[in-house]
Amino acid sequence: MNSVVLIGRLARDPELRFIPSSGMAVTRLTLAVDKELFGEKKQQAISQGKPTADFINVTVFGKQAENCANYLAKGRECAVHGRISTGSYTTQAGEKRYTTDIIADRVEFIGGGKGQSSPQGKPVQPDSSFFGDFPDEDNDIFQPVDDEDIPF
Repeated sequence: MNSVVLIGRLARDPELRFIPSSGMAVTRLTLAVDKELFGEKKQQAISQGKPTADFINVTVFGKQAENCANYLAKGRECAVHGRISTGSYTTQAGEKRYTTDIIADRVEFIGGGKGQSSPQGKPVQPDSSFFGDFPDEDNDIFQPVDDEDIPF
């Protein structure tokens, strides 16, 4: 089974391109996924200039790729579900390079970017008319049911 689930923040803005032969959208993301270092280990890594996150390349296809390019930006948090894809290529200098990418089946947007909140920094409150059709808390809308009336 080849299945991956990642949650992290975009390290840079998504790059949207289109496959010339089919016109299909392809978006490449780089997801920074925290290594879960805590306390002394995290401080040690920071002081040594070592990264505290893994930077993982993600490729998204189709309509979802367009949505990612339109609605995600550097710093935005998202969850990715997909599979690992490995490959290789040869550089112009003749060196063999190996790649590991995630091919996303599903991308879910989580919250806003760092420092983002609702417009003007005010918390979002639901419209009071939304609750107009619900009975008051004082009214007892639940009625007891006799066990004999339950069909199973």
